Amino acid sequence: MLLLRLFAVAALLVSAAVLPAAPLSDTARQQVGVTTGYDPAYRKLTYPGGDVPAATGVCCDVIIRAFRLAYGFDLQQAVHEDMSTAFAAYPHKWGLRKPDANIDHRRVPNLMTFFQRKGWMVGASKNAADFSAGDVVAWDLGGGFTHVGIVSDRRSKAGTPLVIHNIGRGAQEEDVLFAWVLLGHYRPKLPMTTDRGSHPE
Repeated sequence: MLLLRLFAVAALLVSAAVLPAAPLSDTARQQVGVTTGYDPAYRKLTYPGGDVPAATGVCCDVIIRAFRLAYGFDLQQAVHEDMSTAFAAYPHKWGLRKPDANIDHRRVPNLMTFFQRKGWMVGASKNAADFSAGDVVAWDLGGGFTHVGIVSDRRSKAGTPLVIHNIGRGAQEEDVLFAWVLLGHYRPKLPMTTDRGSHPE
């Protein structure tokens, strides 16, 4: 009980304001404390609905799990099906000659392409007020590395929305929205599922 109270106080200190709740920010936050590691290794996954162990993953896995819990929307299947019909529209930096349902949805450039093809792209902005809870953002980290996260319904004391992401230390909720060069800003338009209360399996 004491630990819960301390956590609540810490949360209040971090966040000076709260945005309206959103399914994606809720289900992304459920991963904090569950996904505690980072592992980019290629893994053979079941299809559809495949996932790496909940304790690990990469930045894209935060997005994938949040979509499944919030909307019952399987990015593994959706990206694979779209790549199967429009393979040329996706990046080919990995030398693949056909879609691979084990890894395609776990790559940031592929998610960015899928979101854009769905019509979810929002105009580029450096204004914190233009970001809503549940938005997906992608960054250029430099050196050819990209990253992705979900905008939280909590804000820093300065008014910047926090972001839930995994950049190497497991799922974290942090003030990093403008820490790197923004490459993409997306606002998913999906119906909410009735089953979003459990942690990723």
